[in-house]
Amino acid sequence: MPPYTPTAREVTLLTALFIGLLYFSATFPRHSGSVTDLIRTSPHVVEDQLDVLPLTLETQYTLQALNPPLSWGLGQVPETKIVAHVPGWTIFDRLYILNGTTYIVSDSPENVPDRRFMISTAVFIENGPEAEARRIPTDKEMRVISTEEARRLFGSEAERLDGVTWLANDPKQFVTHYYHWSAELFFGFWRTYSSLDPSIPPTGETSLPAPRRFIFPHIDAANWRDYAAMNQWVLRSAFPSISTEFMNDWKERAALGRVFVLDRVVLADRAAAMNGEMFLRTQRTAANAFSLPGSVNWWTTIRNNVVGFSTLDENAGAMSVGGVPTKPVITYISRQGWNRRMLIQADHERLVQELYRLRDIHNYEVNVVEMDKLTRIEQFRLAARTTIMMGVHGNGLTALLWMRPTPRSTVMEFFYPGGFAHDYEYTTRALGMVHYGFWGDRYFTRPDVPPVAYPDGFQGNSIPIDGALVAELCHERLTLSEEADD
Repeated sequence: MPPYTPTAREVTLLTALFIGLLYFSATFPRHSGSVTDLIRTSPHVVEDQLDVLPLTLETQYTLQALNPPLSWGLGQVPETKIVAHVPGWTIFDRLYILNGTTYIVSDSPENVPDRRFMISTAVFIENGPEAEARRIPTDKEMRVISTEEARRLFGSEAERLDGVTWLANDPKQFVTHYYHWSAELFFGFWRTYSSLDPSIPPTGETSLPAPRRFIFPHIDAANWRDYAAMNQWVLRSAFPSISTEFMNDWKERAALGRVFVLDRVVLADRAAAMNGEMFLRTQRTAANAFSLPGSVNWWTTIRNNVVGFSTLDENAGAMSVGGVPTKPVITYISRQGWNRRMLIQADHERLVQELYRLRDIHNYEVNVVEMDKLTRIEQFRLAARTTIMMGVHGNGLTALLWMRPTPRSTVMEFFYPGGFAHDYEYTTRALGMVHYGFWGDRYFTRPDVPPVAYPDGFQGNSIPIDGALVAELCHERLTLSEEADD
């Protein structure tokens, strides 16, 4: 067959089509953005002339993949980065989890802290060498592996748990107690995490994203709340969007047989923290975290959220959050109705009398309360306004977390003579306030604090207190220079 030769008419049509394409390509507006940009509204179009859908959560997004895995294909498995570490508190980027075991991927294992300072077996904490040996982690809890071994174990990708995760590797032993939850676990988590923003201002604003999830691998969903329902209040008011995962969720992920990677995780372990020098000095697990950089306003972020949540539409609460000076408020948290760790009744009555005398002479606001008789909102509102808080050593003093730290802010704690515990003393100082311990007719403060001791009578109902001495110290604290709160 002879070769095909186009006719003159066909050549003319092709020439006209080619010229038309050149013309339109030269005049059509060019776009240098991504493909997804092309489906957005053109800025040259008046929007009210378009037949568009109303703005919803869905219409704000363009085409996307939902939570794509971390994939390295034929390349090297991305290494784990240890962002910050002190005993019991570690921030990781890209911590891997497979079959319930955590994996640190690193080709420089010599730079990875001993895992005893990061994690434990999460058994209940008891005294004695045998109990300590049971807490030492094994390969079941954590492994440090090379990128080559990681590739053999993980394959070519890992499912992502995106954003920031808080992971508490503790049993329920202490978690269900308001003080240990808020003033140790939560306290330590935020102090560790906030070290990544050491310039938090007095307003509490931070560049740190809120944690997306709180994971408890060794606690079931029914065993993290305290009897007074304060734990959940603190969590939900501090981070309203946070989700919680528990033992069964951890087991479900392990049963999938897939590797997961946490974008960023703050790992807490009480037993590991007990190996830290600062814990040995104070018996406070959160104390280790204060070795990390941090702002003097580090706790303000959490306090403002919790107090603000509890004081909505309350002017006094707003002033407490905002740092506006208010009338001095003395709050005595009484335990006289608890039948455990109480003042001598006559001393209690004299103390109340002396405090009311201060009120009448100096116009201070004085509150004598039993915390279990107040609603949760009332507790937070009162603590947020309190200048001086006092009471016998006990859970009610946890409310000091929500006081506004000023040079006058003071906590007075009553002990049976000879007894002392760091719980509220350390927490008070960590917040920048002043703590006084009382033994009847004498008081002490840092640095002259006694050693930890629990003598007979510590838990009893015959704790003495000199009410006149307490009132005298209150007046002394409240007559500091008027500029002290500015």
